[in-house]
This record gives sequence, structure tokens and C-alpha cells, in this order.
Amino acid sequence: MSDNTILIKNALILNSNFQNKKQSLLIKDDLIAEIADEIDESNADKIIDAEGKILLPGLINTHTHLSMTLFRGLADDLSLDSWLNDHIWPMEANLNGDYCYIGALLGAVELIKSGTTTFSDMYFYMEDVARAVEDAGIRAVLSYGMIDFGDAERRENELNENLELFKNCNGMADGRIKVFLGPHSPYTASEELLIRTRELADEYNMGIHIHVSETQKEIDDVSAEKGLRPFEYLEKIGLLGPDVVAAHCVWLSDEEIDIIKKHDVKVSHNPCSNMKLASGISPVSKLIENDICVSIGTDGASSNNNLDLIEELKTASLLQKVATLDPKVLSSDEAVEMATIKGAEALGLDSEIGSIEVGKKADIILIDTNAANMVPDSSNLTSNIIYSANGSNVDTTICNGKILMENKKLTVLDEDEIYAKAKQAIKELKELKEAT
Repeated sequence: MSDNTILIKNALILNSNFQNKKQSLLIKDDLIAEIADEIDESNADKIIDAEGKILLPGLINTHTHLSMTLFRGLADDLSLDSWLNDHIWPMEANLNGDYCYIGALLGAVELIKSGTTTFSDMYFYMEDVARAVEDAGIRAVLSYGMIDFGDAERRENELNENLELFKNCNGMADGRIKVFLGPHSPYTASEELLIRTRELADEYNMGIHIHVSETQKEIDDVSAEKGLRPFEYLEKIGLLGPDVVAAHCVWLSDEEIDIIKKHDVKVSHNPCSNMKLASGISPVSKLIENDICVSIGTDGASSNNNLDLIEELKTASLLQKVATLDPKVLSSDEAVEMATIKGAEALGLDSEIGSIEVGKKADIILIDTNAANMVPDSSNLTSNIIYSANGSNVDTTICNGKILMENKKLTVLDEDEIYAKAKQAIKELKELKEAT
């Protein structure tokens, strides 16, 4: 659905100061053009009456694997090591571009329906994921997951794959797609691959997306091989910088927190996945105390098992409270920031998205407060969003000025068709796995 000028009136607008006021907002093309108490309706191509609805920035998921939505429920109640080696990697051996496209579309449906307009993804067949992003109308930062296990030939192939993704997809979909480099982790990417990653990041002005310090086993393995903890090792070889988004960051020493702060590394916290895989609890409250940028991610739906970022935020907040025995840590205001301006900052997009401001991209969602889990008092907007709401309360999703969902109905994607194709895809993948 495309309207050049969209007027949203009577909305409870959540601004960057967490002050809320009933106002109107005007979208022209892909930008927020005006915010005021009243805006002339005569020139609007479309008018949305947002009475009783909270207007806030589209949510930003800084770490996921969208195509892995196909593997939802495939391998549960397992450690990360068993989950990967015994189930996920054998299933991935039969993936192709078509399967990843369908998986990404399935994930996109869930993102849109739960209010996420931007996601950062690391996986395979990423040009097919880019195709899904273009079709869905959402915004993405894509990286190819580079794994070489010390193999020189594979290393060059992985680097070339990520560079081809950059050359073919960076800036596509009307500028909605940005490409990062994606070395998988310190235990699957060799030192040579990580050094080349930094060189290419500097040469092409690309960000870096990497898993770091997710499990105790990773700490033990890296320490045994390198004689250093993961962030100490990454600092030594020169990978770290403000363009690095480090997912998980669960097992951190105080010295590593100092390293993260020193290099302005951005952290993506993934509480549900970390809890489900029994990986541990990231010291998020300590990271925030040290003025480190902490954003939020769901990880893949195969280890979560959903992509509902509002649910993720509640989990993040409650987990920090019980871990520290301090009810004041990770407040609802801070939690909302993790999925908005902090997410934008992590991805280098804070001049474009992450807050409701004139001149920024029109990535906007409306949350309906007239729901059993959100009445009777909606005056504290961030509290109502974080502690009461979930993704099903999202009524309208707009990305780049285009309405992707209105009145909880998708306007761009055919979800029933996507569900049918996804069911067929996982059926075929299971059959292929059993045949090998």
C-alpha cells in the first residue's frame, strides 16, 4: 500500500525524552515531515485515526538469523553445542537460496506483525534474504556468516561471498538494505579471517557483525587455544572498533567490559536465546553503567522460538532485575531505548531511524492500548509497552513511509501463501536430512 502523504492523528506519541502527548504526525514520502498538536488534513492522501494508540519508532532487532525461522521448534531443550552440531548444522547442509528466501519471508511476516521494521541478520544465501527484504518492505543490515575453521581456500571463498553481497545488495531496496561483514565467531573464524575482516571493513566502510562470548565453552576453547579471553584476543588482533556489533556478550570479565568500552563496541543482548540454551546471563546492567551501547536481538526463531521484540524487552528487563536482585535496573525507559535509538546507534543508522523526529525516516508503529492486557491506565507509555504489551498489540506497521500492516492486516505480504510454502520447505528439508 503506497500513499505519498499519510496523516496520523490523535496518537500518543512517545518521543525521545519519553514524554507523551496526544499529537498528529505527517509522513511525506519516506520521511517524517511534521509533528504538531493539529495538522491540516486537506492535503493528506491517507488519514489514520490513532485514538487510543501509542506511536513509537519501528523496533530494531540487532541480531537474528531470519531464514532460520524455518527451524522453529526443530531442536529444543539442548545446549548450544548439541543444538548446532547434532541438529542445526546437519539441517543447514541441505539449504539453498529458495529455502532461505521462504524462511526470510516467514520471519518478515512475524517481524511486521510484532512491530519490528529493522533487523540485522547473519546467515547464508544472503542475496535471497535481500530479495525477501525488498519484497516485504522492511529495513535490514545483512551480513554473510563467514566460517573457515582455519582453511585458507574456504577463507577466501567466505570473504568473496561477503564482498559480493556488499557489491550487489548494499543500498538496494530504495536504500533499505545495508551490508556488514559477518565473521561468525572467534571459535569458527580463524585469526587470518578476522584480520582480513578488519582490513575490508576499513577499506569499504562496512560494519562488522559477530557472535562473541556466548557460552562458557567458548571462553574455555578460545582461552585454551589463544591464551586469552575472546575480547582480549579480538583486541590483540585489531578487530574491535565502534563499527563492531557483538552479539550475546554473556561471559565477560571486568577487563573485557573495559575493552568493550575502550573500543566503543556495540552489544546486542539476546536474553531469550541465552536462557533457552542455558548459555548464561549477560551483565547488561553493568554494561549500561559503563555507558556501553546495548541493543536488543532475538537471535533466530530456532533458538528463541519467536521474533517478538516486545516480549524480548520484557524478558531482558526482568532477567536483569532478578540477576542483580535490584528492581530498579534496566527500567522500562532503558528497555525501549534498546529497541529504538540504541539499536539504530549500533547499526550506524541513528541519523535516519530510532526516534520520532522530523526529517527521520518514517519507520513507525502503532500499539493499540484498548486491549485486555493494557487497560485501564496507559499514562506511563514505556511501562505499558514493556511490562504489559506483546507483539500482538501492534496495530499498524510503517517502514520507509509505506504501510506494511494496518488494523493488524498485512498489506504487502500474503501470509497464508508464505505459511504454506514454509510448511512445505521444512517437510522437504527433514526428508533430505533423513536421506543423508
